[in-house]
Amino acid sequence: MRRQIPPLQSLLCFSASARHLSYTHAAQELFMSQSAVSRQIQQLEDFLHLRLFHRTRHGVELTAAGQQYYKNIQPYLEGLERATLDVMSHKGLGGTLKIGVVPTFATRWLLPQLHDFNALYPEIIIHLETSTKPFLFDDNIFDAAIYAGTPQQVQHWPGTQSHFLMPEDLLAVCSPALIQQHFPNLEPKKNGSYDLSPEQFVQLPLLQQTTRPSIWQEWLQSAAIAHPNPYDGQRHELFSMLAVAATHAMGVALIPQMLLEKELSDGSLVLASPHQLQGSRSYYVVHSDSDASPLLAKFVQWLKSVVSTKR
Repeated sequence: MRRQIPPLQSLLCFSASARHLSYTHAAQELFMSQSAVSRQIQQLEDFLHLRLFHRTRHGVELTAAGQQYYKNIQPYLEGLERATLDVMSHKGLGGTLKIGVVPTFATRWLLPQLHDFNALYPEIIIHLETSTKPFLFDDNIFDAAIYAGTPQQVQHWPGTQSHFLMPEDLLAVCSPALIQQHFPNLEPKKNGSYDLSPEQFVQLPLLQQTTRPSIWQEWLQSAAIAHPNPYDGQRHELFSMLAVAATHAMGVALIPQMLLEKELSDGSLVLASPHQLQGSRSYYVVHSDSDASPLLAKFVQWLKSVVSTKR
Protein backbone atom coordinates (compact mmCIF):
# COMPACT_ATOMS: atom_id res chain seq x y z
CA MET A 1 0.00 0.00 0.00
CA ARG A 2 1.35 3.43 -0.94
CA ARG A 3 2.03 5.52 2.15
CA GLN A 4 0.84 9.12 2.31
CA ILE A 5 4.32 10.51 2.98
CA PRO A 6 5.68 13.40 0.89
CA PRO A 7 9.24 13.34 -0.48
CA LEU A 8 11.91 13.89 2.17
CA GLN A 9 13.53 16.70 0.19
CA SER A 10 10.27 18.65 0.22
CA LEU A 11 9.95 18.15 3.97
CA LEU A 12 13.52 19.35 4.58
CA CYS A 13 12.92 22.45 2.47
CA PHE A 14 9.68 23.13 4.32
CA SER A 15 11.33 22.67 7.71
CA ALA A 16 14.20 25.03 6.91
CA SER A 17 11.88 27.63 5.38
CA ALA A 18 9.53 27.46 8.37
CA ARG A 19 12.43 27.84 10.79
CA HIS A 20 13.92 30.87 8.99
CA LEU A 21 10.66 32.24 7.51
CA SER A 22 12.71 32.76 4.37
CA TYR A 23 13.24 30.69 1.22
CA THR A 24 16.57 32.48 0.73
CA HIS A 25 17.97 31.50 4.13
CA ALA A 26 16.58 27.98 3.73
CA ALA A 27 18.38 27.68 0.39
CA GLN A 28 21.65 28.81 1.97
CA GLU A 29 21.31 26.24 4.75
CA LEU A 30 20.51 23.41 2.31
CA PHE A 31 23.04 24.47 -0.38
CA MET A 32 20.25 24.83 -2.93
CA SER A 33 19.01 27.66 -5.08
CA GLN A 34 16.06 29.72 -3.90
CA SER A 35 14.03 28.64 -6.90
CA ALA A 36 14.70 24.97 -6.11
CA VAL A 37 13.46 25.46 -2.53
CA SER A 38 10.39 27.26 -3.86
CA ARG A 39 9.64 24.35 -6.25
CA GLN A 40 9.95 21.83 -3.41
CA ILE A 41 7.53 23.85 -1.25
CA GLN A 42 5.10 24.05 -4.18
CA GLN A 43 5.29 20.28 -4.66
CA LEU A 44 4.59 19.76 -0.97
CA GLU A 45 1.60 22.12 -1.05
CA ASP A 46 0.28 20.28 -4.12
CA PHE A 47 0.70 16.97 -2.28
CA LEU A 48 -1.18 18.28 0.77
CA HIS A 49 -3.76 20.28 -1.24
CA LEU A 50 -3.28 23.34 0.99
CA ARG A 51 -1.13 26.42 1.42
CA LEU A 52 1.70 26.32 3.95
CA PHE A 53 3.10 29.83 3.46
CA HIS A 54 1.92 33.36 2.69
CA ARG A 55 4.39 35.60 0.89
CA THR A 56 5.22 38.92 2.57
CA ARG A 57 7.39 41.91 1.73
CA HIS A 58 10.21 40.50 3.86
CA GLY A 59 9.91 36.80 3.13
CA VAL A 60 7.21 34.29 3.98
CA GLU A 61 4.89 33.55 6.89
CA LEU A 62 3.39 30.24 7.88
CA THR A 63 -0.32 29.75 7.47
CA ALA A 64 -2.25 28.23 10.36
CA ALA A 65 -1.99 24.85 8.59
CA GLY A 66 1.73 25.41 8.05
CA GLN A 67 2.32 26.17 11.73
CA GLN A 68 0.52 23.00 12.78
CA TYR A 69 2.28 20.84 10.19
CA TYR A 70 5.72 22.18 11.15
CA LYS A 71 5.05 21.53 14.84
CA ASN A 72 3.94 17.96 14.13
CA ILE A 73 6.66 16.84 11.72
CA GLN A 74 9.69 18.48 13.34
CA PRO A 75 10.17 15.81 16.06
CA TYR A 76 10.11 13.08 13.40
CA LEU A 77 12.70 14.82 11.22
CA GLU A 78 14.96 15.29 14.24
CA GLY A 79 14.40 11.66 15.24
CA LEU A 80 15.27 10.49 11.72
CA GLU A 81 18.51 12.45 11.86
CA ARG A 82 19.39 11.05 15.29
CA ALA A 83 18.66 7.51 14.17
CA THR A 84 20.85 7.98 11.08
CA LEU A 85 23.77 9.42 13.07
CA ASP A 86 23.32 6.70 15.65
CA VAL A 87 23.57 3.80 13.23
CA MET A 88 26.47 5.47 11.40
CA SER A 89 28.48 6.04 14.59
CA HIS A 90 27.86 2.60 16.06
CA LYS A 91 28.09 0.62 12.80
CA GLY A 92 25.01 -1.30 13.87
CA LEU A 93 26.78 -2.77 16.92
CA GLY A 94 25.27 -0.52 19.59
CA GLY A 95 23.05 2.48 19.78
CA THR A 96 21.49 5.26 21.76
CA LEU A 97 18.70 5.15 24.34
CA LYS A 98 16.76 8.29 25.15
CA ILE A 99 15.49 8.01 28.72
CA GLY A 100 13.00 10.36 30.34
CA VAL A 101 13.41 10.68 34.09
CA VAL A 102 12.10 12.80 36.97
CA PRO A 103 14.73 15.48 37.75
CA THR A 104 15.91 14.76 41.29
CA PHE A 105 16.06 11.01 40.70
CA ALA A 106 18.23 11.70 37.64
CA THR A 107 20.79 13.89 39.41
CA ARG A 108 20.89 12.19 42.82
CA TRP A 109 20.45 8.50 42.04
CA LEU A 110 20.73 7.59 38.37
CA LEU A 111 23.64 9.72 37.16
CA PRO A 112 26.02 8.55 39.94
CA GLN A 113 25.33 4.94 38.83
CA LEU A 114 25.64 5.42 35.06
CA HIS A 115 29.41 5.08 34.94
CA ASP A 116 28.91 1.40 35.85
CA PHE A 117 26.48 0.97 32.96
CA ASN A 118 28.92 2.72 30.61
CA ALA A 119 31.68 0.37 31.68
CA LEU A 120 29.45 -2.67 31.21
CA TYR A 121 27.93 -1.59 27.88
CA PRO A 122 30.27 0.95 26.21
CA GLU A 123 28.42 0.48 22.93
CA ILE A 124 25.19 1.95 24.37
CA ILE A 125 24.88 5.71 24.80
CA ILE A 126 22.32 7.01 27.30
CA HIS A 127 20.66 10.39 26.78
CA LEU A 128 18.66 11.69 29.78
CA GLU A 129 15.86 14.24 29.61
CA THR A 130 13.93 15.34 32.67
CA SER A 131 10.28 16.14 33.26
CA THR A 132 7.90 16.13 36.20
CA LYS A 133 4.97 15.21 33.95
CA PRO A 134 4.07 11.80 32.43
CA PHE A 135 6.20 10.88 29.43
CA LEU A 136 4.81 10.09 25.99
CA PHE A 137 5.88 7.09 23.92
CA ASP A 138 3.43 7.31 21.00
CA ASP A 139 5.64 9.84 19.21
CA ASN A 140 8.82 7.82 19.88
CA ILE A 141 10.29 10.75 21.80
CA PHE A 142 11.58 8.45 24.57
CA ASP A 143 12.70 4.84 24.54
CA ALA A 144 11.80 4.52 28.21
CA ALA A 145 11.06 6.62 31.27
CA ILE A 146 11.76 6.35 34.98
CA TYR A 147 8.62 7.62 36.60
CA ALA A 148 7.39 8.11 40.15
CA GLY A 149 3.71 7.28 40.42
CA THR A 150 1.06 5.16 42.03
CA PRO A 151 0.36 1.58 40.89
CA GLN A 152 -2.97 2.78 39.52
CA GLN A 153 -1.30 5.47 37.40
CA VAL A 154 1.14 3.00 35.93
CA GLN A 155 -1.49 0.32 35.32
CA HIS A 156 -3.72 2.78 33.44
CA TRP A 157 -0.91 4.19 31.31
CA PRO A 158 -2.09 2.99 27.88
CA GLY A 159 0.24 1.11 25.57
CA THR A 160 3.06 0.70 28.07
CA GLN A 161 4.88 -1.97 30.02
CA SER A 162 6.22 -1.13 33.49
CA HIS A 163 8.89 -2.62 35.77
CA PHE A 164 8.85 -1.88 39.50
CA LEU A 165 12.12 -0.48 40.83
CA MET A 166 11.67 0.71 44.42
CA PRO A 167 9.18 2.23 46.85
CA GLU A 168 9.32 5.86 47.82
CA ASP A 169 10.11 5.81 51.55
CA LEU A 170 9.83 9.37 52.89
CA LEU A 171 11.93 10.73 55.75
CA ALA A 172 11.54 13.98 57.70
CA VAL A 173 14.94 15.70 57.54
CA CYS A 174 16.35 19.06 58.50
CA SER A 175 19.61 20.84 59.23
CA PRO A 176 21.16 20.32 62.69
CA ALA A 177 21.25 24.11 62.89
CA LEU A 178 17.44 24.24 62.71
CA ILE A 179 17.19 21.89 65.69
CA GLN A 180 19.65 23.99 67.67
CA GLN A 181 17.76 27.19 66.87
CA HIS A 182 14.56 25.81 68.39
CA PHE A 183 15.97 23.41 71.01
CA PRO A 184 19.49 24.55 71.94
CA ASN A 185 19.82 22.04 74.77
CA LEU A 186 18.60 19.01 72.81
CA GLU A 187 21.27 16.38 72.19
CA PRO A 188 21.18 14.10 69.14
CA LYS A 189 21.22 10.32 69.34
CA LYS A 190 24.49 8.45 68.80
CA ASN A 191 23.93 8.31 65.03
CA GLY A 192 23.39 12.09 64.91
CA SER A 193 19.64 11.91 64.30
CA TYR A 194 16.82 13.18 66.50
CA ASP A 195 13.55 11.78 67.78
CA LEU A 196 11.46 14.87 68.37
CA SER A 197 8.29 14.55 70.39
CA PRO A 198 5.02 15.62 68.70
CA GLU A 199 5.08 18.81 70.81
CA GLN A 200 8.59 19.60 69.59
CA PHE A 201 7.97 18.64 65.97
CA VAL A 202 5.04 21.04 65.46
CA GLN A 203 7.30 23.96 66.44
CA LEU A 204 9.48 23.50 63.34
CA PRO A 205 8.57 25.15 60.01
CA LEU A 206 7.58 22.73 57.22
CA LEU A 207 8.88 22.75 53.66
CA GLN A 208 6.15 21.82 51.19
CA GLN A 209 6.37 20.16 47.78
CA THR A 210 4.30 22.07 45.24
CA THR A 211 3.19 19.02 43.29
CA ARG A 212 2.21 17.02 46.38
CA PRO A 213 0.39 19.37 48.75
CA SER A 214 -1.02 16.64 51.01
CA ILE A 215 2.19 14.68 51.61
CA TRP A 216 2.91 16.25 55.03
CA GLN A 217 -0.63 15.51 56.17
CA GLU A 218 -0.10 11.84 55.24
CA TRP A 219 3.19 11.66 57.14
CA LEU A 220 1.82 13.45 60.22
CA GLN A 221 -1.23 11.21 60.40
CA SER A 222 0.89 8.07 60.13
CA ALA A 223 3.17 9.43 62.89
CA ALA A 224 0.18 10.30 65.11
CA ILE A 225 1.16 13.98 65.23
CA ALA A 226 -1.63 16.58 65.33
CA HIS A 227 -0.20 19.57 63.48
CA PRO A 228 -2.15 22.86 63.47
CA ASN A 229 -0.94 23.89 59.97
CA PRO A 230 0.16 20.84 57.93
CA TYR A 231 -0.19 22.77 54.63
CA ASP A 232 1.80 25.83 55.73
CA GLY A 233 5.37 26.64 54.75
CA GLN A 234 7.63 27.44 51.77
CA ARG A 235 6.73 25.56 48.60
CA HIS A 236 9.23 24.08 46.14
CA GLU A 237 8.63 21.85 43.12
CA LEU A 238 11.50 19.37 43.31
CA PHE A 239 12.98 17.15 46.02
CA SER A 240 16.40 18.61 45.17
CA MET A 241 15.10 22.11 45.91
CA LEU A 242 13.62 20.92 49.20
CA ALA A 243 16.98 19.37 50.15
CA VAL A 244 18.83 22.63 49.52
CA ALA A 245 16.25 24.63 51.49
CA ALA A 246 16.47 22.13 54.35
CA THR A 247 20.28 22.25 54.50
CA HIS A 248 20.00 26.04 54.93
CA ALA A 249 17.79 25.59 58.01
CA MET A 250 14.65 26.88 56.29
CA GLY A 251 12.50 24.02 57.60
CA VAL A 252 11.84 20.29 57.72
CA ALA A 253 11.46 18.47 54.40
CA LEU A 254 9.98 15.13 53.42
CA ILE A 255 12.34 13.46 50.94
CA PRO A 256 12.77 9.85 49.76
CA GLN A 257 15.64 8.12 51.55
CA MET A 258 17.51 7.05 48.41
CA LEU A 259 17.82 10.72 47.36
CA LEU A 260 19.50 11.75 50.62
CA GLU A 261 22.61 9.57 50.78
CA LYS A 262 25.09 12.45 50.46
CA GLU A 263 23.43 14.80 52.98
CA LEU A 264 22.81 12.10 55.58
CA SER A 265 26.38 10.87 55.18
CA ASP A 266 28.06 14.27 55.60
CA GLY A 267 25.68 15.39 58.35
CA SER A 268 24.30 18.44 56.53
CA LEU A 269 20.85 16.88 57.02
CA VAL A 270 19.68 14.72 59.91
CA LEU A 271 16.51 12.86 60.76
CA ALA A 272 14.10 14.95 62.78
CA SER A 273 12.16 11.77 63.51
CA PRO A 274 12.82 8.06 62.95
CA HIS A 275 9.30 7.67 61.55
CA GLN A 276 9.28 6.63 57.90
CA LEU A 277 6.31 6.83 55.55
CA GLN A 278 6.05 4.45 52.62
CA GLY A 279 4.47 6.87 50.18
CA SER A 280 1.71 6.06 47.77
CA ARG A 281 4.16 6.38 44.90
CA SER A 282 6.95 4.10 43.75
CA TYR A 283 9.60 4.33 41.04
CA TYR A 284 9.04 2.39 37.82
CA VAL A 285 10.83 2.09 34.51
CA VAL A 286 8.18 2.34 31.80
CA HIS A 287 8.37 1.80 28.06
CA SER A 288 6.10 1.11 25.12
CA ASP A 289 4.67 -2.40 25.21
CA SER A 290 5.57 -2.77 21.52
CA ASP A 291 9.27 -2.04 22.06
CA ALA A 292 11.46 -5.14 22.01
CA SER A 293 14.81 -3.33 21.71
CA PRO A 294 17.70 -5.48 23.01
CA LEU A 295 19.45 -2.26 24.08
CA LEU A 296 16.49 -1.30 26.22
CA ALA A 297 16.28 -4.80 27.69
CA LYS A 298 19.92 -4.49 28.83
CA PHE A 299 19.22 -1.11 30.43
CA VAL A 300 16.13 -2.35 32.29
CA GLN A 301 17.95 -5.44 33.54
CA TRP A 302 20.87 -3.30 34.70
CA LEU A 303 18.53 -0.96 36.60
CA LYS A 304 16.91 -3.90 38.39
CA SER A 305 20.29 -5.34 39.35
CA VAL A 306 21.48 -2.00 40.79
CA VAL A 307 18.30 -1.63 42.84
CA SER A 308 18.56 -5.19 44.17
CA THR A 309 22.15 -4.65 45.35
CA LYS A 310 21.15 -1.50 47.27
CA ARG A 311 18.31 -3.12 49.22
